[in-house]
This record gives sequence, C-alpha cells and structure tokens, in this order.
Amino acid sequence: MNTQTPGRVIVTGGGSGLGAAIVEAIRDAGGTPFVFDRDVSNVSGAKALEVDVSNREAVEAAVKEAAETLGGLDGVVTAAGIDRCGKLGDVPAEEWEKVIGVNLLGTVSVIRAALPYLKGSRGRAITIASTLGLRALPDATAYCASKFGVIGFSRALAAETGGVIGVTTIIPGGMKTHFFDDRDEQYKPQDDSKLNDPANVAQAVVFALSQPFGSEVRELLICPAEEGSWP
Repeated sequence: MNTQTPGRVIVTGGGSGLGAAIVEAIRDAGGTPFVFDRDVSNVSGAKALEVDVSNREAVEAAVKEAAETLGGLDGVVTAAGIDRCGKLGDVPAEEWEKVIGVNLLGTVSVIRAALPYLKGSRGRAITIASTLGLRALPDATAYCASKFGVIGFSRALAAETGGVIGVTTIIPGGMKTHFFDDRDEQYKPQDDSKLNDPANVAQAVVFALSQPFGSEVRELLICPAEEGSWP
C-alpha cells in the first residue's frame, strides 16, 4: 500500500492521555504535530497553544495560527474529551453541557475552522469517538450523547466531503490514562489490566492519517480483547 507520512497535524487534547500518545506517534512517523490543550505545560517536542476547544472563537484563532506557523495543515485529530458521570438529575446542567461543548461542539469547531486548509491539502479529519458512542450506559448521558453525536457528525461530514478530504472516526474502548482519575470510585474501572494502552490507539490514528488520498478508513474500532463496553 502506498501510504504517506501524517504531515502537519493539529491534535486537540494533545497535552496528556490519548492525545499525547497520538502526538508522539505522529512525530515518530515523520509528521509534525501541533498541540491544542488547556494545559500545555508538559508538552515537549511539538509546538503548542493553550486552547479551550469549547470556545469557538478561541479555536478559530488557534487553528489560523497553527496553519500559518506550519505553512498549512494536512490533518486534525480531535482527541480532547471530558466526562461528568452521574444521573441526569444529579449532574449540574452547566457541567453536563460542558461535556457536549468539549466533546462534540469542540470537535465540530476545530474541523470547521480547519476545513479550508484541509481542502487545500486534501488532508484528513480524524475524530475520536468511543465505544460509548455505540452503546449507552446508565449515569453516562452526557458522555454518550456527545460521543453518539461525534459518530453522527463524522458520518455526515464524510458523506458531505467525499473526494475532497478524508474523514475517519476512531472508536476506542477503555484506555490506561488519567481520564478516570477525577471520577468517584463507583465510576472508575475495576480491573486496570483490561484497559488498552493508548499507544495502540495512537498507531491506529497514524494508520488512518497515512492513507493515500482516495483510500478511506471511515471507522476503526480498537479496544482491549476483554472490553466490557462493547458490543
């Protein structure tokens, strides 16, 4: 297969967790990552901007700056994500809506702002969903709504932009990251050995980014062998 290097890629949430693993994998594959995150203090080996992806105006300015710095864009990976667990009536409305703002609207804002650059380079948009974008669980209404939304948005975007840019949705299962650290104990994974290494998911992202134009990996589900949230 005639694959290519990932090129110049914005990675949201690139300061930690899956995003940081994606940044490292892109760099190892010969690409040039550019990190957006609310905390970029631990980012090294890549340019970075402090950005709250739920702020559309900030996203638009940051994408413009990144594209100008890199001389264009070949891809974006929307790995920024948060969660607020609990029953719908117990999670404060502003916290519930923040999950939608980061996970879904942040994904849309970054890709919308990057679209002119991606069209110019025939680049790729990689969205990060979740197995909880395919299967709903109790006490996860915000997260499920956001990730179901990411999948729906990505499918519609792929239909809209076919032959213009590439669109891939990565659907990961649970991973060994700090994503679960601020949860109440009842919402934390009970057996860490059944979580995937984020580096494995990052390799899937690089595979999608490196496809030649005209070859599409539309959706790729990657999870540990004993994943409990899929199917």
